[in-house]
Amino acid sequence: MITSTSNVRIKNVIKYAKSAKERRKADVFLVEGIRMFMEIPHDMMRETYVTESFYEKNSGLFEQVEYEIVSEHVMEAMTDTRTPQGVVSVVKRLHYSPEEVCGLTGQSVDERKGETPLIMALENLQDPGNLGTIVRTAEGAGVTGIIMSRETVDIYNPKVVRSTMGSVFRVPFCYVENLVEWIERLKESGFSAFSAHLQGTSFYDANYTKPTVFAVGNEGNGLTIELAEAANQKIKIPMMGKVESLNAATASTVLMYEAMRQRSAVPRQN
Repeated sequence: MITSTSNVRIKNVIKYAKSAKERRKADVFLVEGIRMFMEIPHDMMRETYVTESFYEKNSGLFEQVEYEIVSEHVMEAMTDTRTPQGVVSVVKRLHYSPEEVCGLTGQSVDERKGETPLIMALENLQDPGNLGTIVRTAEGAGVTGIIMSRETVDIYNPKVVRSTMGSVFRVPFCYVENLVEWIERLKESGFSAFSAHLQGTSFYDANYTKPTVFAVGNEGNGLTIELAEAANQKIKIPMMGKVESLNAATASTVLMYEAMRQRSAVPRQN
């Protein structure tokens, strides 16, 4: 049993929990908790640490997994949760190119095996919970990829990873240097681009059955002028009462599921 936080491997895990730079350097991220542990693809797992009590209750999960048992106080130091569940894994990062995320891999967007692309473009989001919720909801709504500005919160932040509830392993995503340029490129490739904007028209009036990209901006400031103007159309979610807008995750959810609703009503072509 590892009982000291001075252990070199434990010190590295603590660094990964606290620093995006250290995660990038080692090309890994952390996965905490039993539910997320069960979602990890086997070939991505690098190290796993468990408390003795957790192992005794869940020993069957570790029959084909290498692991180290650590003391309770070491586990507490390795995680950023108040009440750790008792298991932490170091996992290899996923790598997608922007072309893979957006479906621009040599085929036109209309040749993608009957799949109509739906992309979320996230500009400068800062709240880990918002990003994690968007990733999780994206999987449920059939989103095919997520592209983000470099200033968006690190998707491998432990709080983001927990919020995705495993969807981080299944929804393609990437960061790009210039989100405006990518919106322009998607438009040239046949996408319709919509920016979530208070000055837009009702989102109910737009057609999302074709290849679509939704641009959603920072929680406090919304989209930059440049990105808002790059879209084909500005759209807004109608509000009643004194509410001016929804938060980024909720607004994204409404948009994604409206696209899903419209597409579900359109017969698929062979």
